[in-house]
Amino acid sequence: MKNVTVIGAGITGITTAYYLAKSGYNVTIVDERDMPAMATSYANGGQLSASNAEVWNSIHSVKKGIKWMFKEDAPLLINFKPSIEKYKWLAKFLTYIKDRNVNTRETCEMAINAHTLYREIAEKENIEFDKVEKGILHIYRDKRELEYARETNEIYRHAGLDRWEVGREEILKIEPTLKNSIGTIVGGFYNAQDYTGDIHKFCVNLMKVMQEKYEVKFVKKSLEKYGIYQYLGSHSPVVICAGVGSRAIAKSVGDDIPIYPIKGYSITVNLGDADAELAPWVSLLDDQTKIVSARLGKDRFRVAGTAEINGYNTDIIQARIRPLKRWVSELFPEVSLEDVKPWAGLRPMTPNMMPIVKQSDHDKRVWYNTGHGHLGWTLSAFTAKQIVEKIKEH
Repeated sequence: MKNVTVIGAGITGITTAYYLAKSGYNVTIVDERDMPAMATSYANGGQLSASNAEVWNSIHSVKKGIKWMFKEDAPLLINFKPSIEKYKWLAKFLTYIKDRNVNTRETCEMAINAHTLYREIAEKENIEFDKVEKGILHIYRDKRELEYARETNEIYRHAGLDRWEVGREEILKIEPTLKNSIGTIVGGFYNAQDYTGDIHKFCVNLMKVMQEKYEVKFVKKSLEKYGIYQYLGSHSPVVICAGVGSRAIAKSVGDDIPIYPIKGYSITVNLGDADAELAPWVSLLDDQTKIVSARLGKDRFRVAGTAEINGYNTDIIQARIRPLKRWVSELFPEVSLEDVKPWAGLRPMTPNMMPIVKQSDHDKRVWYNTGHGHLGWTLSAFTAKQIVEKIKEH
């Protein structure tokens, strides 16, 4: 049985280890934390969302970004402190505007395939992760944005996503708790294929299955002192799934992978018995605020959003948390915010918004499955299976 090491125990590393183990490899997962999914995979937006597959590389997005540039509570915030790495990434981001449609369609196709894979894993391994299968509803407050969404929806349709436009009346039928804000909504799009779930719970429970059923080992260890070469035998592959840490590891073997940390925030609202039917069950994406929501079982409501280009820090800035709380209060005023847990994490973003799934250019024992950005939960099952097939063919 061939040995393989997976660096990183987030959703990408966990799913990669799973498909490696099922393919007969002797797998060890290495992470610097005590348990799986304690970084970016801890408290994301919860959506497995093919309908949020649009890459950000567009003139439309750039214009919005410029408008938001100096608002501390805007959906996008950029720290303009000089950084060669940051400005190099932003410059590359602009060069991929021409590929927006092609990359959006490919991302949507990957997401649809990943949906099926996650269901298969959960069913086969009996994984509980507070899954809610009620689709995703996108709401729009601006007619021009709704028109732009119609154009984007054509890309999704060609990718195979069954997503249709809905008016106010149908929106309320889909999610009645929007009754307090329906007057601000001009329209929406809905699909029933997407669903939601707790990414942290999925990773932890799948790790338990892998340890018990597939003899996968979990090792807590930092790579800072000894680096990746302590895990490289003469033939044993190493798969880098280390999120924003992947770039530094890649540099140690001579590879330059263009990943930059884009910070995102979330709040988890713990619902009391009185709030259980006051918070929405259908997952939402509010185009105006770029905020998403997901119901995680009966007792929790996750609200996430914002993009912050501010280097490698996970400080929770209250000015970025306030818009999330305000969104809940404005749309669902009856939901209590007495018990709220804030969180911030770093998304490993590439300039073209596409994951890196490939072999190293400098050391053929090294492989990469990383750079999924804000769609790690949405895409990882697909890219995990993809990288394992590449390794098996090598």
